[in-house]
Amino acid sequence: MLEQDLSHPRRVDEFAFSGPEQNSSRASLVGGPELLVHVAAGNLPNPSLMSLTLGLLARSAQFMKCAGGGGGFFPRLFAHSIHEADRKLGACLELASWKGGDHRLDQALFDEADCLTATGSDETLSAIQLRLTRRTRFLGYGHRVSFAFVSADVLTGLHATRVIERAARDVTAWDQLGCLSPHVIYVEQGGAVTAEAFAERLAGELDRREPSHPRGKLPVDIAAQIASRRSIYQLRSCSSDSPETRVWCSHESTAWTVVYEVDPRFQVSCLHRFVYVKPVTSLVAALQSADVVRGKVSTVGLAAPEGRAQEFATELARWGVSRVCPLGRMQRPPLAWRHDGRPALADLLSWTDWEM
Repeated sequence: MLEQDLSHPRRVDEFAFSGPEQNSSRASLVGGPELLVHVAAGNLPNPSLMSLTLGLLARSAQFMKCAGGGGGFFPRLFAHSIHEADRKLGACLELASWKGGDHRLDQALFDEADCLTATGSDETLSAIQLRLTRRTRFLGYGHRVSFAFVSADVLTGLHATRVIERAARDVTAWDQLGCLSPHVIYVEQGGAVTAEAFAERLAGELDRREPSHPRGKLPVDIAAQIASRRSIYQLRSCSSDSPETRVWCSHESTAWTVVYEVDPRFQVSCLHRFVYVKPVTSLVAALQSADVVRGKVSTVGLAAPEGRAQEFATELARWGVSRVCPLGRMQRPPLAWRHDGRPALADLLSWTDWEM
């Protein structure tokens, strides 16, 4: 990550040349914020761990406000492991949590921050930013959605089975709660497996996985929302002799739900393994259908033959997607992933150039 974002792994410790030393007359040194503050979300532990790791690479003292309800468990384990390995380094980390709305505690922390990162809803980020002074650098990671696109070329025989298994892997990972989880899977028409058959087989794969990869427990209100939305689509599926909507769902539970819809418009899922499958004529048609979330799409999981993958990835990049990956790896970004299309480490740092 140091080499990717800074082009030299020692640039945080010493001046390093920006080009070949024999041809360069400029060296650069980077520095991180003295106090780096993180306001963490509680839906997944990974972003919190990554934030602390980036702060360690930036050589910053860090304070993390952890989410309540057990959201601080993994970050605390990580911080204690750092302290066990190196007490001086561990002493640069502090973690705490308190109920939202305590403006006195929040403001005391915000006033001391040289840089503040926050993960949460767009409304939460806007509220935090309004309370920061101009000297505090702010990096916000707001609401994002993701979807998948399956090319007709891969929907044949054994290839189709593997693609469906990979789609199920992305739906079950983290119970679909991360911003990298697919809300909709667009299936290109013309393959040996239709979008409707894809949805039915995906439902079978989710059912097969449930005993070994059970979904987490849900609050009653969330389970009620899933049941309510299911009933809407089940009613639609029964209202016509040739319905444009079909629903497959877990028996006597809300563990998983697959909705097939002819209407290609992007639909935000209620998550917790609730996914839409929609047929489209092409990737262009899928992007037109997803225009309502353009600029808010984090990741597209792509299932396409090698000869067409670059064509699709280029189209997605020009549309505004910040990450394209193989289907089945949507929730497994690499360490050096550029979150929301930005350099994760370099965003924290300031540069000093030395011209000779």
